[in-house]
Amino acid sequence: MKIYTLLLFVTTLSVANAQDTPISAFLEKWENSKNYLVEIAELMPEDKYDYKPTERQKTFREQLLHIKQNMDWLSSTYFSTEKKKTKEKTPKTKADIIAALKTSFEQTATIVKTAKERDLKEIVEFFAGPKTKLQILNLLQDHVTHHRGQLIVYLNLNDIKPPRYRGW
Repeated sequence: MKIYTLLLFVTTLSVANAQDTPISAFLEKWENSKNYLVEIAELMPEDKYDYKPTERQKTFREQLLHIKQNMDWLSSTYFSTEKKKTKEKTPKTKADIIAALKTSFEQTATIVKTAKERDLKEIVEFFAGPKTKLQILNLLQDHVTHHRGQLIVYLNLNDIKPPRYRGW
C-alpha cells in the first residue's frame, strides 16, 4: 500500500509540474496541437490541397501555410532576440508543407522555452494595440486552433473523417 501511495504522489506531482506555469502549460498544449494539425494535413489527399469551399476562402494549402507563417512571425517577433534573416522558399508539396509545419511548431516551442515567466507580463506593441507577451502566447495557440477548425470543415466537405479532437 505504501508503494502505491508513493507512486500516486509522484505521478500527481509530475502531472502538476507539467502545467504549473503558463509556459509549461503552453508547451504541453503546443505539442498536442502540432500532432493534431499534422494529422489533419496528412488526411487530406495532395490533389485536394488546392480545395477551398468558396471563392473568398483560402485553399487547404493556403490555410496550412498561413498557420506556419503566423507561428514564425509571432514567435520570432515577440519571443526571440534573433530575427530571421533569409526568406524561405514556400513549400509546394504536401510532404514539404507538413515538414515545414513540424519545423515551425518545433522552432516556436524552442523559442518559447527560452522565455522567462516574468517576461510574460511585458507589454509589447501589436497591430491590435499594446498586448502582454502572455496574450501573444495565447494568440499563438488560438490562431492555430481557429484555422485548424476551418481545415476540419474542409475535410468534412470532402467526405474525409477528421481525427478525433484532443484538447490537451
